[in-house]
Amino acid sequence: MKRLFIAALLLAGGAAIAQGPPPAPKPTTLASRPGATGGEALYVEHCASCHAPNGMGTGLLARRIQPALLEARDNLPAPYVITAARRGIGNMPPIPRGEISDAELQQIADYLAAGPHPEATGAVQ
Repeated sequence: MKRLFIAALLLAGGAAIAQGPPPAPKPTTLASRPGATGGEALYVEHCASCHAPNGMGTGLLARRIQPALLEARDNLPAPYVITAARRGIGNMPPIPRGEISDAELQQIADYLAAGPHPEATGAVQ
């Protein structure tokens, strides 16, 4: 009886492994958001790889802040975004001016401060 139970568990576990994990969400890119301009386009280009739904920043932020997605937040003042980006925060490294200019970072910060944005959840109007 015990062997039958163990065999059933092994079979069930094998079936779960055979199904595999669910597919990863599609990455957020400028191609996936063709209407993006200004701060939104800069966010997608420079930040979405980590801070969009499939990025590594999402998992890290989710442990601390809900909602985790930067575009879904309504509590990100532009000066905070700029300071966090330039100094780094948590596991996010500082972003140097050679990578994103002050003007570009201001556009990204203004875009995030105007959130939440429906694009973050795929609820584009």
